[in-house]
Amino acid sequence: MDYELTTWRVIEHTPANGAWNMAVDEAILESVFTGDSPPTLRLYAWEPPCLSLGLAQPFSDVDTQALSSYGWDVVRRPTGGRAILHTDELTYSVTGPDFEPRLKGGVLESYLRLSKALIAALEILGLQPQANKDHSRKKPDAPNPVCFEVPSKYEITVNGRKLIGSAQARRKEGILQHGTLPLGGDLSRIVHALRFSEEAHRGKAKQELLAHATTLEDVLDKRPTWQAASSAFQEAFEKTLNLKLINGNLSEIEKDRAGQLMQEKYANPTWTERI
Repeated sequence: MDYELTTWRVIEHTPANGAWNMAVDEAILESVFTGDSPPTLRLYAWEPPCLSLGLAQPFSDVDTQALSSYGWDVVRRPTGGRAILHTDELTYSVTGPDFEPRLKGGVLESYLRLSKALIAALEILGLQPQANKDHSRKKPDAPNPVCFEVPSKYEITVNGRKLIGSAQARRKEGILQHGTLPLGGDLSRIVHALRFSEEAHRGKAKQELLAHATTLEDVLDKRPTWQAASSAFQEAFEKTLNLKLINGNLSEIEKDRAGQLMQEKYANPTWTERI
């Protein structure tokens, strides 16, 4: 599909805690809806490491004692899916109105458009990725709260293993899609912060995760810097989606709203532990 050249904002954020990161994504979505902000590509990271739960995932999946012992945060995302441990990664979010040509249509339609830019970013980094349309992979035999192990439509894979996971929130304000690119580290760390009905299921989840997911470091035998990955994303979005990305920052309205959302929602147990 050919797009007319359009200007989007790009924001590179220094690492922040999970509640702030999720609040900022939602604040941008609201600001895009009111017309106060343009469609936005945001690139960010997490400090400290944070376990994020899907919108409808039970909080009982979390081993809170283990989480505390590791010094990791926990937050509930505004998007679906299962648990992700955010560390050693680049996270992206794309936010825009539902009439933006690159985002309009159904979930899979818009995701497939954006996945072309994600694939291009990985190609710039030296990989040969695919948008995997094969949904035949068997789901785990035992209940598994880990997101990256569970098959999803049009996941971005390298050598058959998932590399970029993404999810969407679609509201009257528009569309938010965010996702993660693991730069390196041990993906299986997440199982130590989750509850399993049997200890054997934890070991099985670890095996399944490492068999079906990967990191840039695993594939390239070196770990690209966060900045290198960010630059690749920006170049790919511009070329693939015919965009002019303008460096920007949060507006004062977005900052104030993010602070409010963090206090009232994302850092509030009534939201995090609501299910």
